[in-house]
Amino acid sequence: MKILKLLNKKNLSIIIISLLLPLFSTAEEKPVDIWNIDKQETETISEENLSSGNSEKKFQSNIYKMQVDKNQDSIMLDSDLTSKTIKIAGLYDPQDYGLSIDMWTNSDGSTLKKLFKNIDRHDLSKDASEILNISLLTNAYYPDQNITDKDFIEFKTRWLIKNSDLELIENYLIKNQISNQHPELMKYIVDRYLSKSDVKKSCEIFSKIKEPLENEYLSRFNLYCLINYGKNEEAQLILDLKKELGFENEYYENKINYLFGYLDEANKDVSENSILDFHLAHRTNPDFAYEPNKDTPKLIWKYLSSSNLLYKIQDVEITDIEKISTIERATHDKNYSEEKLFEFYLRFQFNINQLLNTKESYKSLSSIEGKALVYQRLLLSEEPKLKLQLIKILKDIFESEGIGNAFDEELKKLLKEIDEADVPSNFTTFYKQHATNDKIINKKIKYNNKVLHQSKLINYFNGDYAKSKIEEDLNKFLKKIKKDKKYFLSKKDIIFLEALKSDGIEIPKKYKNLYTINKSEMPLDIQKMIDNEEIGAALLRITEVIGPEKIEDIDDDTVYFIINTLNQLNTDLIRNKLLLKILPLKV
Repeated sequence: MKILKLLNKKNLSIIIISLLLPLFSTAEEKPVDIWNIDKQETETISEENLSSGNSEKKFQSNIYKMQVDKNQDSIMLDSDLTSKTIKIAGLYDPQDYGLSIDMWTNSDGSTLKKLFKNIDRHDLSKDASEILNISLLTNAYYPDQNITDKDFIEFKTRWLIKNSDLELIENYLIKNQISNQHPELMKYIVDRYLSKSDVKKSCEIFSKIKEPLENEYLSRFNLYCLINYGKNEEAQLILDLKKELGFENEYYENKINYLFGYLDEANKDVSENSILDFHLAHRTNPDFAYEPNKDTPKLIWKYLSSSNLLYKIQDVEITDIEKISTIERATHDKNYSEEKLFEFYLRFQFNINQLLNTKESYKSLSSIEGKALVYQRLLLSEEPKLKLQLIKILKDIFESEGIGNAFDEELKKLLKEIDEADVPSNFTTFYKQHATNDKIINKKIKYNNKVLHQSKLINYFNGDYAKSKIEEDLNKFLKKIKKDKKYFLSKKDIIFLEALKSDGIEIPKKYKNLYTINKSEMPLDIQKMIDNEEIGAALLRITEVIGPEKIEDIDDDTVYFIINTLNQLNTDLIRNKLLLKILPLKV
């Protein structure tokens, strides 16, 4: 290839990464696209230019022009700071939530790192997760005191992966074109879709990424997607260029060459090194069959499950302890059906003495036989107390083996058959912990106009009140309260009034003595963050405080300083959403 002889390796590298995206769609060629992906118009390098006398110059010119264009994405500061270029990546406009583009500027990175570490320890509730998403995905300058961009980006990546909202991740990557800043995030999303056997969704995102991909794995994935689009010539060109730069992967090239049509049969080797490697083995072998084991990665298990490639449990012998243990682990990871697993336990046979003395007999059996015995006995039980005893024994066995999630849905189903009124006091906690329905129940607000924070005045936080109207109605309510010597302002009443005051709602001076504020209730570190305008850090601190709890389950004193923090930060949309969960009476 003449061009490869004339260009050095640095230029070749630029050519490769620049071609990865533009070759996805061309203005002239319109092959059948089996995934219906939106096409983007891109400039292409014609064969006439390449064959002309000055082809090398034109080719390089196009490549470098594309690189220059891509560098225009950065945001420049005002004229006195034009020497500094800063990348801003997010999904939300700061004004949407009352935040600022400088929300991280005053924060000490040492404090942020501690907060990140503490937050990482929690499985955050929905309330905490929403606040963290807003704080991390609002367009703002990165913090730069005692923390690097890399540290900040790594925390974002870890959180988004842990939160596992694929649509949110995809929007974030596409809107900001930052796949090279977050290669692990990009890899996570394409692997996740592929593990669901959704090749379409895995490949779709590559057509929406404009920046050249630098990560080797993503580059290989992209090349495979080109073949899926029927763009073999483009894929072959990229592969040739990659090989010129030293790329060598015998396993991958064998599968790809089969897909190109150069080989009649691909190597039957199966690699678990990545979900892409595993998928290629499946894709290139018409007779593909694979039996996973306990060391098989979770993503591979999920791929096998979604592709209907797992062996059927009814074909497993009850004596095959290792295979049954593997299935139990897969059930725990939600890659195998709980229903099928518990049907399998019914295949074991026990004598009448074992069934009558289950609470002792199971201890002398193997783990799998013991679980099967306890399960069969509790199905035969009618008496609530005995049934609860057996259910708890079974749950404890699963938990002790580190596979508690394998007895999750079936547990709820069994507990649902027991009336809460029949639950003995020593099993109340266990019952409530595991019998709760995870589905969100949309309860309706029931107004109680005898209680301030439960009255119709709370509709102010829905945006249903004009300022003059809320002030008029509030004055009438406070007048009534002052006359009622028995009425005592609760903490939630105070939270309600303080939120109104922070919005500039006038409360007449004659009601000033209805309650007092104890400033010591506000944590000093949070108040210091507010005073220093460390907005991002304060939101992280609130996220840490809420942690795994629902906001409505947190004590009133803690809720008070959470809302007080949001009042001072002027983050009204975040605050109002929490208030409408905390204040109203719902039935």
